Amino acid sequence: MKVTGIPMPAMTLLQNLESRLAAALALTLGEAASATVTATADLRFGDYQTNAAMVLAKQRKTNPRALAQEIIDHLALDGLATADIAGPGFINFRILPQAYAARAAALLHDEKLGVPSVGAGQTVVIDFSAPNVAKPMHVGHIRSTIIGDALCRIARFLGFKVIADNHIGDWGTQFGMILHGWKTLLDHAALDADPIAELVRIYRVVNTAARNDSVVLAMCKNELLKLQAGDPENLTIWRQCIEVSKRGLQKIYDTLDVSFDYWLGESYYNDRLAGLVDEFLEKGIARESNGAICIFSDGSNNPQDDPFLVHKEDGWTDNPAIIRKADGGFLYATTDLATIRFRIDTWHADHIWYVVGTPQQLHFRQIFAAAARWGITGDFQHVAFGSILGEDRKLMKTRTGDNVQLSDVLAEAVERAAAIIAEKNPDMQGGEAAEIARIVGIGAVKFAELSQNRLTDYVFVWDRMLALHGDTAPYLQYSSVRIRSIFRKLDAPFDAGAAEITLNEEEEIHLARLHARFGELVPVLLDDFRPNLLANYLLELARAFHSFFEACPVLKSDEPVRSSRLALCALTARILTAGLGLLGIRCPERM
Repeated sequence: MKVTGIPMPAMTLLQNLESRLAAALALTLGEAASATVTATADLRFGDYQTNAAMVLAKQRKTNPRALAQEIIDHLALDGLATADIAGPGFINFRILPQAYAARAAALLHDEKLGVPSVGAGQTVVIDFSAPNVAKPMHVGHIRSTIIGDALCRIARFLGFKVIADNHIGDWGTQFGMILHGWKTLLDHAALDADPIAELVRIYRVVNTAARNDSVVLAMCKNELLKLQAGDPENLTIWRQCIEVSKRGLQKIYDTLDVSFDYWLGESYYNDRLAGLVDEFLEKGIARESNGAICIFSDGSNNPQDDPFLVHKEDGWTDNPAIIRKADGGFLYATTDLATIRFRIDTWHADHIWYVVGTPQQLHFRQIFAAAARWGITGDFQHVAFGSILGEDRKLMKTRTGDNVQLSDVLAEAVERAAAIIAEKNPDMQGGEAAEIARIVGIGAVKFAELSQNRLTDYVFVWDRMLALHGDTAPYLQYSSVRIRSIFRKLDAPFDAGAAEITLNEEEEIHLARLHARFGELVPVLLDDFRPNLLANYLLELARAFHSFFEACPVLKSDEPVRSSRLALCALTARILTAGLGLLGIRCPERM
């Protein structure tokens, strides 16, 4: 007996295979069962495979190859695939060319390109970038800002309601020095021209003076105390600092095409902190220690998994999280716990993702554990990342030892892209050349970041990043431009959706194979937060297109092959544009 076919266009090929496999397993075993199908790592073994027969045979103490044959005998793969047995009992599937053709035709009519809305009905708050007010964004902010923005774009495309929150550092001891500098050193013209640079200047001057003069240090502390006490003058200056800083930061975000729904900084939660500490004391989550209020281990976890314990030479010892210092001051832990409560209660977040560097792992382990003891449930994730290194494989610094400013990196990327474009297309001038240089330069910086495993350190190399060949954004953008040029040669607009797609050449089949994989790939990008998988896929797609274009004439082919191949070109362009868009990268009309 064979199972009747399951309609294909409503699901991915992977889902289709899993559905048919589940039905075959039920017939083979006499009971409901499901199994995982995965794409093969080597196309010599087919397109997809499952180890279901091996797993089930072990459970039933039977021969896996014999069970695999029984499963295949009950599989209805008509019009979709063929199946064979490999090795100790793997079942390999080879998708038929007509199935790939049908899938391509379906994708041409699908604005989501086969990507399901797996996040529908769920709210995710993504906390990323989070620079400090009155300080310039440096190269280290690239990773949080660009990874966070990509996760926002991917999650929205998957149907999540996304709230992007820029949890800026707008409260702290540095404001005592800034307030003193504002009152005694501020150059208002410089503040208007470059607000962050002027705030940094006065901070540095006062900071140096405070280190050498106890009177200046005392004056700064007094300004901070007045601010914390609600002094009207200092609050007014503080608000001005935040506003001018936001304007400076917004210029960088506009350059990067990054936006936020909220900018709720640390100060937003100030009036919640005292009550939070009181509640933690009342509920026994925290206790006093040497005048400070701390969260200690409650003994519910194994020591190895307990963020409130640390192993030293003499064994496990306390590693508490402090939520109020002995002098009454609050800490990041206090603010972050208040922030979680707000995001759950006000925004009804199902997920909260923090895109913050690896060094903060312990902090977030403690915060998430404390929130759980507080009774707050949800999916809280620390999306950690490594460092950006210079070509000397050390942290990127200027010659003076300062952090490299992000604005300088972006300006240089655009400048270098402009030089390359001028060399390749000397006829391109003015506003068009400037806009393309911006798209290419900023895209190169983003792709260099997003094509890396987020947890690894990576080396920032200008020439490699901006190359028109290799694993770069300009190569992908050029691929998109090349496809657009095909359609500019047509005498009339082409309706890809009306074309009948047929696949005869291996290069056509492989291109369609990759088209089908887009809808299967995007949903798994949020599993462990890996936008680099999308970057790698887009490179593979572009390489497949170039192989197809070289081997399969498009405009010179006769009908109906010509229209079929034009439709494949159109679908490739749509997926390249959509995929790069999920990474925050635009495609120019020409390069």
